[in-house]
Amino acid sequence: MASVPSLASSVNQRVAAALVSALPEAGAADPLLRRSDRADFQANGILALAKKAKANPRELATTVVEGLDKGGVIEEIEVSGPGFLNITVADRAIVETLAARAADDRLGVPVNENAGTTVIDYAQPNVAKEMHVGHLRSAVIGAAMVEILEFTGEQVVRRHHIGDWGTQFGMLIQYLLEHPHELDHKAADTDAEASGEEAMSNLNRLYKASRALFDSDEEFKTRARARVVDLQAGDEETLALWQRFVDESKIYFYSVFNKLDMDIQDPDIVGESGYNDMLVETCRLLEESGVAVRSNGALCVFFDDVKGPDGNPTPLIVQKSDGGFGYAATDLSAIRDRVGNLKASSLVYVVDARQSLHFKMVFETARRAGWLNEDVHAHQLAFGTVLGADGKPFKTREGETVRLVDLLDEAVDRATAVVRDKAEKVGLSEQEIVENGQYVGIGAVKYADLSTSAARDYKFDLDQMVSLNGDTSVYLQYAYARIRSIQRRLAEVAPKAHPELPLAPAERAMGLHLDGFGELIADAAAEYAPHKLAAYLYQLASHLTAFYDQCPVLQADTPEQQENRLFLIDLTARTLSKGMSLLGIRTPERL
Repeated sequence: MASVPSLASSVNQRVAAALVSALPEAGAADPLLRRSDRADFQANGILALAKKAKANPRELATTVVEGLDKGGVIEEIEVSGPGFLNITVADRAIVETLAARAADDRLGVPVNENAGTTVIDYAQPNVAKEMHVGHLRSAVIGAAMVEILEFTGEQVVRRHHIGDWGTQFGMLIQYLLEHPHELDHKAADTDAEASGEEAMSNLNRLYKASRALFDSDEEFKTRARARVVDLQAGDEETLALWQRFVDESKIYFYSVFNKLDMDIQDPDIVGESGYNDMLVETCRLLEESGVAVRSNGALCVFFDDVKGPDGNPTPLIVQKSDGGFGYAATDLSAIRDRVGNLKASSLVYVVDARQSLHFKMVFETARRAGWLNEDVHAHQLAFGTVLGADGKPFKTREGETVRLVDLLDEAVDRATAVVRDKAEKVGLSEQEIVENGQYVGIGAVKYADLSTSAARDYKFDLDQMVSLNGDTSVYLQYAYARIRSIQRRLAEVAPKAHPELPLAPAERAMGLHLDGFGELIADAAAEYAPHKLAAYLYQLASHLTAFYDQCPVLQADTPEQQENRLFLIDLTARTLSKGMSLLGIRTPERL
């Protein structure tokens, strides 16, 4: 089915046409239409247009109103103040537009047939290291943007740039070579969570033991450093042991991502090691083009606006003076691969805001080299820090970084307690309590992250996150489940749109909000702003609460009114479910 134009776009087109007719010499004009508390919409563009044409804005507004084609969409339009237009749409137009949305599996949201290819770099844990709370935001924000962009028609390539290379692997591999059974699993375990915990336990034990030996035994330290050279040279035995670390870490990664209800596929994991073969050529291309220059033996890129505390230029170091490669070489090689091989038109990096200077320098270097241009752009979707209740970076009481699995387990435990408290009233089975506890707990963690602008820090407060009140995922999940409860009680009544019926204020408000779903999705995708979708869904649930207060469904006045209200809440449920799924949050049928 074709996309459904929103009422806002229909009204905008009609007012724009009337503006051109009233003042043809001005050419195309933007009515500057927005939602208003004085009417359904307000058009503010006449003031600027009248000023430009040296016309009286109120007289121009009156001329526009006289020449406006209402077309069954606009019920009433009045001139307000110095030339604002207050516009009320017809009840029939609202219901007919919503009926068209309801008839479409995509709720009338258009697909961009000319969309490009976006590579999203997100969820970047480190091999042989435990995931902590700092890994949460990249995974959650990145996964939501993947879903939102794909829904709009974008071709999305997922990339998990894991930390799987570096000098620490010499120490780990040498220790494993000398203690070959340290990564052995005790027994086959089909449970992903148990396997993941065992994998991480093995890695932690091996890391601590190898570090202790590295710090205390000079001969082992020498052997470990030689092993780094073997690794970089591609020695088969060394690479095989390195691969064991990667594979063991993946068992752990997948268990954590599974707990996060997140799908991570093996082909999407291309870590630092994936670009090793490109590093030398990347440096050669940069040096030959003059983008990078040698400074004290290192290959550097300088920028006029990047200086250190001493006032001297701070360069991006692509290759160190000892011949080793820095992060910049890997990141620049990744850009070359993603643009040249994956044919990306957009690169999105969901990375901590504290790395903003690094990526600013990397992107500018890539532009100077011609790898980024007018047809290919890169964007850092920078995110802030997860804070504790005290407003400081989230730590344990002992001052240690919080393990991500512990945080997720506690969220599920808290949520399960909330679900269990309501279970008897709803009639949930023990299986449903456990399942819904997972959905509510993980949803609460994700929503708290996604409902905040990515660039901002946010406080991690589980008590608030699992609350049934306020801007939480539980409130949205409960709104959805409540609709499903009403539908079960009226199972014999089919939802049906009745455009001939007048709408109550709460019905109109909810209907107009539902009609804005497609434009909201487009904005969230264009601005890489999942928090805008979260805000839209919270507002929708709030409209639903007002609707229940003013517009009874079970005790509607007439059968037609009941069918129409069932139609409205059914579309609301579908919109809530689709929006939440784009954020990676499930909507239980009963809660």
